[in-house]
Amino acid sequence: MKPIRLLVVDDHTLFRRGLIALLSLDERFDVADQAGDIGEALRCVERDRPDLILLDNHLPGVLGVDGIATLKEAAPGTRILMLTVSENEDDLAAALQAGADGYLLKTVELDHLSEFIVKVLAGESVVSPEMMTKLVTAFRSKAQPALPVETAAIEAVSAGVEPMPRDIAGIDLLSAREREVLALIAQGDSNKLIARKLDIAETTVKIHVQHILRKLQLTSRVQAAVYAAGREPG
Repeated sequence: MKPIRLLVVDDHTLFRRGLIALLSLDERFDVADQAGDIGEALRCVERDRPDLILLDNHLPGVLGVDGIATLKEAAPGTRILMLTVSENEDDLAAALQAGADGYLLKTVELDHLSEFIVKVLAGESVVSPEMMTKLVTAFRSKAQPALPVETAAIEAVSAGVEPMPRDIAGIDLLSAREREVLALIAQGDSNKLIARKLDIAETTVKIHVQHILRKLQLTSRVQAAVYAAGREPG
């Protein structure tokens, strides 16, 4: 398997170099280049054709979210994963609407970041657990209270959330425990936190999540959270 070619875009030189040094320790990754702004990132993309861009938002000149469309146009097959300090829900929504494949906070642990990169390359969308609640809240504020789940899924696409299959099975397929796990996913809880709240092993939580995604014909936790948000409270 070829290493995943990365481009790191961040205007803070020390952070950028530190991140590159850490990512370079993982044989799955090859940091092809680095940039401090969108203009430099565009030149790197055209020259190096990276598989994935780690993109900060607060860049000089053009913000990261405003440069996503240009970067995607220059290299349509390149994935873009936001890595930023911004916990603003408007920035999150703007990034997803512009075509970002994920949104992570810089507080993310390195091993989690590595796994998120791999997931994004596999076609999943990822959002930091801390931002999941804001994503769900923003979606709920747009959705009508009695919005059918299927319609809610379609509306989520226009809100910048990844598409969901239209033949989603009903919540009745889930066990009582799986419904509890789904509710906590919608709150943005990590597997570790869910395990603590439900007093079960983290590996058990992972199994429940796999069952939830399979039964509801979903592909990621983001879709699961949006599914839960599209249902009427209670």
